[in-house]
Amino acid sequence: MLPNALPARTARRLRLQILRGRVGLGLVAGLSVLAGMTDAIGLLALGDFVSFMSGNTTRLAVAISEADLAMVLRLSGAVLGFVAGNALGVLLARGFRRRAWPVLLVVAVLLTFAAGWRLGNTFPALLAATLAMGMINAVVEQVNGLPIGLTYVTGALSRFGRGLGRWLLGERRNGWRVQLVPWAGMLLGAALGAWLEQRLGLQALAGSCTLACVLALVSRFIPRAWQRGYMPR
Repeated sequence: MLPNALPARTARRLRLQILRGRVGLGLVAGLSVLAGMTDAIGLLALGDFVSFMSGNTTRLAVAISEADLAMVLRLSGAVLGFVAGNALGVLLARGFRRRAWPVLLVVAVLLTFAAGWRLGNTFPALLAATLAMGMINAVVEQVNGLPIGLTYVTGALSRFGRGLGRWLLGERRNGWRVQLVPWAGMLLGAALGAWLEQRLGLQALAGSCTLACVLALVSRFIPRAWQRGYMPR
């Protein structure tokens, strides 16, 4: 019976791995929609990116060259807020034994604060949004060993392009096509965020908050062992 049991066990393990990968990519898609939506709303309502730190870094360099102190301070705060959000996300995930839902609920609280901001100085809303976007990177870092970026897609497009190049050379490696998932999610989310911002202004971040809550609820049904595999070690 042992020779027959081993293939059955192996087949079951393979099916679970495939299912784990699909669930992980579904979560990646949802988180990327959240990032794209929030970034588009932030750019249109606040005038700054809240997840695209490459863009903010270039704008920061331009502000430094132009000696625009106010913009230097604002963009520096956004970049530092994003970095701090990544760090806080990891700390919070570890504190809750690598569960996703507490991180996503804190993200929702931060986005609610940003959406409700009414005063003239919008920097607190910008800081809250960048903290939130930094934190969601602690929810998924990899899926079945494949690196995944949530709030930035330059790396995903680069990995996809390199995989395409290897495929054209005849190499048949797996996984490079999935890099389009976060890109497509961010594109869809940004389109949705722009549509909401045109109608609601900064309050459109309430839509981002709602999506973060939905993703937190969904994550409660993902097996704990799978979440541990997705999250940073």
